[in-house]
Amino acid sequence: VQLQASGGGLVQTGGSLRLSCAASGRTFRDYGMGWFRQAPGKERETVAAISWSGSTVYADSVKGRFTISRDNAKNMVYLQMNSLKPEDTAVYYCAVEPSNNIVPATTAAKYDYWGQGTLVTVSS
Repeated sequence: VQLQASGGGLVQTGGSLRLSCAASGRTFRDYGMGWFRQAPGKERETVAAISWSGSTVYADSVKGRFTISRDNAKNMVYLQMNSLKPEDTAVYYCAVEPSNNIVPATTAAKYDYWGQGTLVTVSS
């Protein structure tokens, strides 16, 4: 099982990026998927998560700016990030929650498979 995150980069404040996460090795259509981030010197935090059925949850800090989505046919999950701020700078990770809960988990410990991360840098 592998998760490959991509789409990170350097963007100015107010800009947008779209992160992608490709899952391979098995299908995850019945599982939740999430995006997490970790800034230098800080704990890893939940950004957004989406259940197998499409239910979503977001961190308060990104509500209204970020959108998580998934394409089960392609085994992909996305994170559209708009109105980026310098405090969004972090390494972003995608992960799989091996559960068919209607509401996806927001605790990192509930996620078993993790990608390698993609760096997002927002300049002021």
